[in-house]
Amino acid sequence: METGLAGKVVLVTGGAGGIGSACVRAFAAEGARVVVHYNTSRERAESLAAELPDAIALGADLTDEAQVDSLFTRARERSGPVEVCAAVAGVWPRADEPVWELPLDRFEGTLRANLTATFLTARAFLREVERTGHGNLVLVGSTAGRFGEAGHADYAAAKAAIQVGLLLSLKNEIVRIAPGGRVNAVAPGWTYSPMTRGELDPALVERISRTMALRKVAVTEDIARAVVVLASDELSGHVTGELVTVAGGMEGRTIHS
Repeated sequence: METGLAGKVVLVTGGAGGIGSACVRAFAAEGARVVVHYNTSRERAESLAAELPDAIALGADLTDEAQVDSLFTRARERSGPVEVCAAVAGVWPRADEPVWELPLDRFEGTLRANLTATFLTARAFLREVERTGHGNLVLVGSTAGRFGEAGHADYAAAKAAIQVGLLLSLKNEIVRIAPGGRVNAVAPGWTYSPMTRGELDPALVERISRTMALRKVAVTEDIARAVVVLASDELSGHVTGELVTVAGGMEGRTIHS
């Protein structure tokens, strides 16, 4: 089915990561000119961009507002105005820390790496939209933001803020500068990716899938397809402010073993 994304400039944050790289490939398959953002994974990002037509790799620390603004400026100078932004970048702390043991510096760091980074990305993108009068933004949250995640309250809080408060505010704000502009979000559940490498052993999958209709873990391409659909005016032109959960029908996580 035609997505209408051919020739559009699409910036994917965290484009060198698991879900991010799957999004990069999915947009490129639709003929988009993709900007692969990276922070520390320069070699991986540049290698991915080199595989794809009209793709470039650009680095930035998304918690630094000057670097985020520069990222969009450089993308515009190299590829043209960014018409679609997929805000995929995020950090899931591996250590399981209940709130009564959760250090303040980790809590604040997790919010900064997820919520603040997404805010700065959205702000810079909407400044592009203000110039061009059109554009679509797709935020990436998590099922942790829907159901909570014991031991990761910091991450759950950040993702809940992204996919509820930020999402629902931005979808009303973007139309002030772009009448057809849209903002949506995707909430992945457990997904095989570098971020979860070593965490998803068969015993854990058996336990966590007890609350899922489809008793399997997603692959990154499952998330990427949902992102592409929401980014497409052809497929989702009258969809905005929506959160699409890609988690096999998850209803929550088990509390007791």
